[in-house]
Amino acid sequence: MSQRTSYRQGTPNWVDLQTADEPAAKSFYGELLGWTYDENPMPEGSYNMAIVGDGVAAAIAPQSPEMRAAGAPPTWNTYLAVDDVDTATGKVEAAGGRVLMAPFDVMEAGRMSFVADPTGAQVILWQAKNHIGATVVNEPGAIIWNELITDDKDKALAFYGAVLGTGTETSQLGDMPYTGITVDGEMIAGTADTPDGEPNQWRVYFDVPSTSAAVKRAVELGGTVIDEPITVPIGSFATIRDPQGGVFGVFSNPE
Repeated sequence: MSQRTSYRQGTPNWVDLQTADEPAAKSFYGELLGWTYDENPMPEGSYNMAIVGDGVAAAIAPQSPEMRAAGAPPTWNTYLAVDDVDTATGKVEAAGGRVLMAPFDVMEAGRMSFVADPTGAQVILWQAKNHIGATVVNEPGAIIWNELITDDKDKALAFYGAVLGTGTETSQLGDMPYTGITVDGEMIAGTADTPDGEPNQWRVYFDVPSTSAAVKRAVELGGTVIDEPITVPIGSFATIRDPQGGVFGVFSNPE
């Protein structure tokens, strides 16, 4: 198991799904990724921590009544670790972004704010207290990669650099250049161009033993395939929409 006990500022550290049908989503991801759940009651349902081995990998929660009334699609949220959420959030507007929710405490778990970068991609800034984020990563069923899908990489990357102090690095991924986001010289997330008709967003990829097998199983469980498996030198990946509409990716090492 790849265990984590802390995250450096700017590093994706947690993801959760806000969905219109919490029980159905739990069943889908449990079957697909092997998750069991630690259920934490909320006013509108439960905050369901997905368990992988001895660690927590992600969470599933119900949408708020306001989101349901507005017809908002189920969404996977990416969290970025920060040392001081008030300080980081205070830099957002000057860097061209928007503060959607000002910093607030989440009991003893941590303190967070909800912001959008200048291209509209939304992300949560998380200052850890008792909850650092995912304690297991890079294992089947856990997060293996986060990617910023945007139609203006330069503008978005400048924003994260100004707010969080992240850097960038471009390398070759097969025949194409790939621009990553770095923390202390280590690539901790990537970027990709926004497909036609899709909003700018952060996307999460989960580790699976076989991308092709995961895609097949997702369809059997009622999901749909957005991008069929694509092979790159480091493995293969695909993009899937769950039965309620949440979009995520799966990745496997070379099969």
